[in-house]
Amino acid sequence: MIRKFLLFYTHWYLLFVIPCFTSRLIYVIFAFQKMLRAVSSSFGTARAASTAVKRNTPNIVLVDAVRTPFVVSGTVFKDLMAVDLQKEAIKALVEKTKLPYEKLDHIICGTVIQECKTSNIAREAALLAGVPDNIPAHTVTLACISSNVAITTGMGMLATGNANAIIAGGVELLSDVPIRYNRKARKAMLGMNKAKDVPSKLKIGGEIVKNLLSPELPAVAEFSTGETMGHSGDRLAAAFNVSRREQDEFAIRSHTLASEAAKNGKFTDVVPVFLDGKKPKTIKEDNGIRVSTIEKLSTLKPAFVKPHGTVTAANASYLTDGASAALIMTEEYALANGFKPKAYLRDYLYVAQDPKDQLLLSPAYVIPKLLDKAGLGLKDIDVFEIHEAFAGQVLANLNAMDSEYFCKEQMKRSGKFGRVPMDKLNLWGGSLSIGHPFGATGVRLAAHSAHRLKEEKGQYAVIAACAAGGHGVGMLIEAYGK
Repeated sequence: MIRKFLLFYTHWYLLFVIPCFTSRLIYVIFAFQKMLRAVSSSFGTARAASTAVKRNTPNIVLVDAVRTPFVVSGTVFKDLMAVDLQKEAIKALVEKTKLPYEKLDHIICGTVIQECKTSNIAREAALLAGVPDNIPAHTVTLACISSNVAITTGMGMLATGNANAIIAGGVELLSDVPIRYNRKARKAMLGMNKAKDVPSKLKIGGEIVKNLLSPELPAVAEFSTGETMGHSGDRLAAAFNVSRREQDEFAIRSHTLASEAAKNGKFTDVVPVFLDGKKPKTIKEDNGIRVSTIEKLSTLKPAFVKPHGTVTAANASYLTDGASAALIMTEEYALANGFKPKAYLRDYLYVAQDPKDQLLLSPAYVIPKLLDKAGLGLKDIDVFEIHEAFAGQVLANLNAMDSEYFCKEQMKRSGKFGRVPMDKLNLWGGSLSIGHPFGATGVRLAAHSAHRLKEEKGQYAVIAACAAGGHGVGMLIEAYGK
């Protein structure tokens, strides 16, 4: 009897107890290993995060920048394509800096009114300029700050170690813009191939002919609001109590300062463009700078809001053809390869507001935010380069930053930011006088900031510009070797 009981107990223990205990033991072991892996992973993640935080962002420098002469559209560059101008800027920059192509990683160019044949104009211009085809190039666009986007995109690539040397530029040629058949004509043309009999083809042909004389011009108004920038500028000037006389005086100031800067050889960024043809000639300087008098400007009629508006052809920037290019690098790479930087590109910030009532107010928003971000104040800045779309726009932005009400209600600040000193603002003229090729102006602003810092022995410069869609950019530049 006892022997049977022992046999039964032994079989029960072997069949049930040991397997159960073993399975539980295995479960515990697996659970413990899983926990160890999780702990190890979390430590690894923490180490990676810690390394990322500790990793220093390299100093990014502006080595040099060039631009073609900025000329009134419809004049000396009227027979060229935009790609021709961008090619000239890239070639001149490479020659000026003596940049070996094997040291160049990428090319980025900005443009606004695109020619469909050269939609990636950065690539086409680079190839025409003789840049090897193994160097990538891409095109960006953000209205009047397109070449700023080219620069800051390049800064991002440099900061993350994806490049050491980049050409950033931009171009606009408004002497020739794409004018399309209207939508009905285009639809009929595309449908012609599907017409199978003569009556159908004649019907479509009639639709084409009927719409040939109603082309679509490039939009000069905001898509979201239907309002032109000129109308918005006029309303903005009125909202911030900027008079017609103040606008005319600011325009005269811009042209006078630009004229003096040109005569004194300060525009060292301008490179000549040779024009071949029946009458070959070389274009060496901007052709839109015209110093006038307050008496002459006061006779001009309003250009947008009639008859009582204050924006005229004289106190607004004009349609311009031109291109620019800048060489930016990490400081370490520049020095290691024998380049002498002109300035540090320290920081940047983009903003956007209501495209209806605050279309052109970006400088007022971005300058305080950028300086707050950098831990600087208005008095720390030695040079200001603010894009002059309209005289009234610049003055309205200055008034906005100096307005207690605007800064508190719209910008949610504790009080007014302060007024940008006129003796630091655009001392070599600006877009009103020098011109404004939409895709190229950002590089000019950077070049003039760097050169002014050196000449005026300043440390910091701020660039600010508005753009269509209620966008804007601010950039902080520091003198090199200060």
